[in-house]
Amino acid sequence: MSPPEVVRRVKSYSSEAGYVFQYQFHEVHPTRRGFSVGTEYTYLVWAQQKTGFPVKIFVKKDALKTWSERTGRGLTGTEEYAVAKMRLFQALDEIEGLAEQDPKELPHLIGNLMVDETNLENLLKRLDL
Repeated sequence: MSPPEVVRRVKSYSSEAGYVFQYQFHEVHPTRRGFSVGTEYTYLVWAQQKTGFPVKIFVKKDALKTWSERTGRGLTGTEEYAVAKMRLFQALDEIEGLAEQDPKELPHLIGNLMVDETNLENLLKRLDL
């Protein structure tokens, strides 16, 4: 018997640049990038109803550990997911002209995003954590 098909909801995000993007959470899995261990979240994103493209967000475990040691509490799985999603939104807000780009170029413009020690605190502030 085959496993049941997963229903994936398509959501919308209105960026600070005035564009509306659709996105869909696709998958999450533990992974390694170079010498860093973390969790990779993959979203599918559509800009201005064009062809969708994958966006991968790597959340470094070292950054979460440092924050946890400083604050005395760790992030839940739901909170870590929310941080990855905030990083996606940040990229959609900051990359100029993203919606007008050729869909084939979008994966190269966004590339692989990261949550690390340099941006974790600001992402958590967006979540009031």
